[in-house]
Amino acid sequence: MADELDRLLDEVERRFCLVPEQGEAGGDQNDDRERAAAAGRSAKVLTGAGSDEDDIDDIIDEIFNDSSFARTPLNLKSNSPSVTPGSNSAVVQAHRKRCCPVYLGGSSSPNGIGTNISKRTCDQLRCTACDFRVSLFNDYIWDQSCDYLFFRNNMPELNKLRAKMIKKKGSRAYACQCSWRSIDELTDLQADQQLRWVCGKHAE
Repeated sequence: MADELDRLLDEVERRFCLVPEQGEAGGDQNDDRERAAAAGRSAKVLTGAGSDEDDIDDIIDEIFNDSSFARTPLNLKSNSPSVTPGSNSAVVQAHRKRCCPVYLGGSSSPNGIGTNISKRTCDQLRCTACDFRVSLFNDYIWDQSCDYLFFRNNMPELNKLRAKMIKKKGSRAYACQCSWRSIDELTDLQADQQLRWVCGKHAE
């Protein structure tokens, strides 16, 4: 076992640790010559690259100095969309706000964009059930005999609706084609789960 280890160590020293013989030294010199030649070729390539850059600069100068070269100004595009007469409605739509929360109220309650701070009643209501705008009438309430067919057949014609409207100061009558309410004081729309009314957005 010890003899085998000695032989292995001797072989390792002979291959990797001993000074190369004359033939091997000559091979190393050849390798040095090849490396020097490669370095020379690299230097030539670099020198040639510099001349190529000079040539490219000369070509660019010739193009710009050529009288036939059209110097047209660049059209710089703005990030903001251009407004055309046909797109005015889209711009207006982009600057509209919704009530949150939506309030109903009597005639003494101011209309506008309702918020938790500014409790205004919404006058842009729309029904998602019948897809009809909700009409409101200040200082009126609906008669108790009103039914679905009455509003279905008569909305939004005020002359026909008057038959079931009762004058009452401070109240406000709301109606679409499928629902109706008489409101006396400020009320959060969420409190009435049966109504399918939403804010249809207000112009700022």
